[in-house]
Amino acid sequence: MGAARRESLTAHRQPAADRAASQARESPRTGLILTGGGARAAYQVGVLLAVAKLSKNRRRNPFPILCGTSAGAINAASIACLADNFSKAVSILAGVWRNMRAHDIYRADPLGVGLSGMRWISLLALGWLIHNPPNSLLDNAPLQALLTRHLDFKGVQRSIDKGALHALCISTSGYESGENINFFQAHHDAQPWRRVQRVGIRAQIGVEHLLASSAIPFVFPAARIHREFFGDGSMRQLAPISPAIHLGAERVLIIGASRKNEHQDRRSVDSHPSLAQIAGHALSSIFLDSLAVDIERMQRINQTLSAIPQDIRIQSGIPLRPIKTLIISPSERLDRIAAEHASALPWAIKALLGGVGAMNRHGGALTSYLLFEKPYTCALIDLGYADTMARDNEVGEFLQL
Repeated sequence: MGAARRESLTAHRQPAADRAASQARESPRTGLILTGGGARAAYQVGVLLAVAKLSKNRRRNPFPILCGTSAGAINAASIACLADNFSKAVSILAGVWRNMRAHDIYRADPLGVGLSGMRWISLLALGWLIHNPPNSLLDNAPLQALLTRHLDFKGVQRSIDKGALHALCISTSGYESGENINFFQAHHDAQPWRRVQRVGIRAQIGVEHLLASSAIPFVFPAARIHREFFGDGSMRQLAPISPAIHLGAERVLIIGASRKNEHQDRRSVDSHPSLAQIAGHALSSIFLDSLAVDIERMQRINQTLSAIPQDIRIQSGIPLRPIKTLIISPSERLDRIAAEHASALPWAIKALLGGVGAMNRHGGALTSYLLFEKPYTCALIDLGYADTMARDNEVGEFLQL
C-alpha cells in the first residue's frame, strides 16, 4: 500500500513536460522541415494553413519537432512561440505574410538603397581607400524590428514545458568555423550532436539566431552570436533533414521551395547570362540543391533498411531507422510567378535589380527570393494551400489529423 502510494505521488510530481513527452513517445514524433528561400517561404504558410484546416483538433501542434532554415527558420520560430495553439500561431503568421512589404524586411527607400549602392561603387572604384566597406547589398534592420515586435521567444520554452513542443532547431552557417551549426531549444532529453561539418548546440533561441539563419550571402549582413559571425543556414547544409532525426523525429513533413524535379529544357542561347541570372542560379544551388540530394539519400537508406528485418538490424547494431516522409512542393514555378508580380517592388529596388537584369523573365529566380510584396506572397500562400488541400487525404493520414 505504501509503495503504491509512493508511486502515485511520484507520478503526480512528474513535470508536465515529462508527462507530455511520455505520452508523445507512444506515437511517432513528427518533424517539420521548413527550408530557406527568402520570399518563397510564403508558400510554407499556405501549406500550414491547410494543415490547420484539416486538423480535427486545431489547437494541437502536429509537429513536436520544428526545424527551420533561413526564412523557414522565421516561420518555424513563429509556430514554436505559440505551439500550444497551432491554429492561432499559423493564423498570426499568415497575417504577417499576407500584408508583407519589402520595407518590412530591408530598407527599400531611395536613400537607403542609394547609400548602399554608392558604398559598393566606391569600394569597387577606390578599393584600398575605403576603411569601412559595406557588409551587404541590403540593410535588413527592418527585419530585426519586425521579429522583435511580433515574436515572444519566451513562448518557446512555455510550449516545451506544456508538452506542446519537443524541439525548435534553427540552422546557421559559421563563417569562421565553416560548419553548419544547428542551434536547438528542446526538452531536456534532447542531446547535442556532432558530425562532419554539422553540429547541434543547445541554445536559448532569440532574434539573433533568426537573423543569422536568414542572412542571405552578399544580400544581408552576417549576424554575430557569441564569438562568431553566422550567415544563411542553407550554406554548407549537407543534410537538411538530419537535425529533425537527431532530435527524435520518426517521420518528417518537408515543405520545399521549388517544384519537384524542376528543370528547363536545354536550348541554344547567344547572349551571356545576366548578373541576375547568375545570382539566381547561385541562390538556387544554396537553397534548393542540398535538400533534393538529402531527400534522395534518405529514400535510398529507407529502401535498404526495408530489406533488412528489424531483429537483424538490432542484433547487428545498425544505428539507422527508417524515416517516413511526406514532401509538399509547389505545383508551379515560383520564378515565373515572381516575374508576374515584380512590378510590385518599390521603384528604388526595381532600379537596383533592373540594372543587373532581374526584372525580366530570365532574372525571375533572383527576384523570387527578394520579392517581399503582398501580391507575390499572397499568391504563394494561396498556391501552398491549394497544393496541400489537393492531397488532403494523404496529408491527414500522414499527420494523423
